[in-house]
Amino acid sequence: MDIFEKLLKHMGPIGEHSERAHGYFAFPKLEGEIGPRMKFRGNEKIVWSLNNYLGLANHPEVRATDAKAAAEYGLATPMGARMMSGNTNFHEKLEKELSEFMGKEDTTLLNYGYQGIMSAIDAVCNRRDVIVYDAECHASIIDGLRLHQGHRYVFKHNDIEDCEKQLKRAEELIKANGDNGGILVITEGVFGMAGDQGKLKEIAALKDKYEFRFMVDDAHGFGTMGKTGAGTGEEQGVQDKIDLLFNTFAKSGASIGAFMSGDKAIINYLRYNMRSQIFAKSIPLPLVIGHLKRVELMRKNTDLKNKLWENVNKLQKGLRDRGFNIGRTNSPVTPIYLQGDIPEATAMCLDLRENYNIFCSIVVYPVIPKGQIIYRLIPTAAHTDEDIELTLKAFTETKEKLDKKVYEVAEIPMV
Repeated sequence: MDIFEKLLKHMGPIGEHSERAHGYFAFPKLEGEIGPRMKFRGNEKIVWSLNNYLGLANHPEVRATDAKAAAEYGLATPMGARMMSGNTNFHEKLEKELSEFMGKEDTTLLNYGYQGIMSAIDAVCNRRDVIVYDAECHASIIDGLRLHQGHRYVFKHNDIEDCEKQLKRAEELIKANGDNGGILVITEGVFGMAGDQGKLKEIAALKDKYEFRFMVDDAHGFGTMGKTGAGTGEEQGVQDKIDLLFNTFAKSGASIGAFMSGDKAIINYLRYNMRSQIFAKSIPLPLVIGHLKRVELMRKNTDLKNKLWENVNKLQKGLRDRGFNIGRTNSPVTPIYLQGDIPEATAMCLDLRENYNIFCSIVVYPVIPKGQIIYRLIPTAAHTDEDIELTLKAFTETKEKLDKKVYEVAEIPMV
């Protein structure tokens, strides 16, 4: 069989709907200045789908810095991989600033978050090591685990008793194999779908009983959590207990790229052993200089984080007061859990976008079980009280329609 023919006969659980979904539910095009209100298909919408938590995407100082750096250096500088010819004083300055912000000895920059954390897992663990990880870890971590040739044990989401059970299994396996391996525990600071914080404090406490190293993906916590915005480890008082702290610029930083922080010796090891960085072009200078400005604003202007949380609390309280189930979130990530299948979900989403001018991300099967709908709202510091009130009104009215079976349709609406 032709390998392409086989693929095209089975487009996958999401791809099978591509003919109707493309350009609307999948791969939509938001236009205009990044912010809480953008245009979709020519009409203004209140947007809740962008991880622009602190509103930095169009901050005047950020825009000016990005433009000046691009004009001065262009996107080609520096050329080559960082190890060979792509290092600069700006790259090293950014790493120093991030280390101070995170309260860690050292930091190494990563070109992209997804491939960066995959590559870090691959560099740290060999086939004799065991990885213990939370069941709801991000896809990038799961793909990193697929690279791992040794054993991995998953624990139920935020279940510390089960985490300890898997640590015991890991210890027993390593002992049976002659004590030739180690243990890496991986979880997240903030889980991006449900919005709940990882049990970092409780996992860190297990270090008193078990020997392991602790890696935390804090992509959604960087800039949003903790007194200074240093993240969920700071929020829970265990930043110093995290051995490898991963963060990305793609959310609060409103850019692209990522970084890993930790003790100087292990970060230096990663610099010389992460294949995704050794064999990839260095981050262009306009991005690096732009990151420096973003970090500066995060550190000196806590008003941005305070405004974010003001909006988070208004939105989440408003939803709860109106009887919506927003689950266990204790972060800015705001899920709305509803009941319905794919046709109902898409009809409701269509109603929200076309008749209420609300644009937000919808999650359905196969990402979550059949019969469930999740709308994931991301409040930012740039949203207004009017944005929140109009959104609460829209969801109240569309939920009433959903409950009354108004959205029961035979198939996904054509758009």
